[in-house]
Amino acid sequence: MKTDFFMGIRHGIPIALGYVSVSFGFGIMAVRAGLSPFAAVMISVTNLTSAGQAAGVSIIAAGGTLAEMALTQLIINIRYSLMGFSLSQKLNQNFSTAHRMTASFGITDEIFAVASAQPREISPSYMYGLIAAGFFGWSLGTLLGALAGQALPQPLTDAMGLVLYGMFLAIIIPPAKRKLSVLSVVLIAAGVSALCKYVFTFMSGGFSVIISGAAAAAAGALLFPVKEGEV
Repeated sequence: MKTDFFMGIRHGIPIALGYVSVSFGFGIMAVRAGLSPFAAVMISVTNLTSAGQAAGVSIIAAGGTLAEMALTQLIINIRYSLMGFSLSQKLNQNFSTAHRMTASFGITDEIFAVASAQPREISPSYMYGLIAAGFFGWSLGTLLGALAGQALPQPLTDAMGLVLYGMFLAIIIPPAKRKLSVLSVVLIAAGVSALCKYVFTFMSGGFSVIISGAAAAAAGALLFPVKEGEV
């Protein structure tokens, strides 16, 4: 068990290092939105989702409703349930229901990718080590970013606040260059978002995110359906 746990930590160190730089941008973003460093860190401690946290802080800053927050988080984070279904096929017999519920908290895109790539079945100890490394990196980066957001000059924090958005661009640009379907969905989401902001100006930021995501996903499913058995 100890061997698996430390192996998980070792495999999670690159994830943790990446998370420090990305969550640093989130910490700055949260402080700029009016949250305290403590509140920013608590968000990261209780929610391990970069896109969901960024959208959530934006809704808080805009004075959005709880309904907007709930729908936004559902649309942005529902992919984690699909990752959980897929990852469940690699869990060994020691993964009880309690272990599954606990580990589900730490499933992120990067942790899912590393866990799925393992050549053998995954034990609870390995999964906890992998999650612990990412969790520590994400929380530490948020704390450092929040403190820096209070101490650094405004022009510098404005520039560093772009780190989080740079991560999102790094996620979508490579597949968009390879696949027309991804590029089309990205452009549709951007177009709907622009309409919500400049045409339907009465619409709040939270519902703009909801409508943009739902419209782009529906358009992608209609225009580029995935056939059964196709990966």
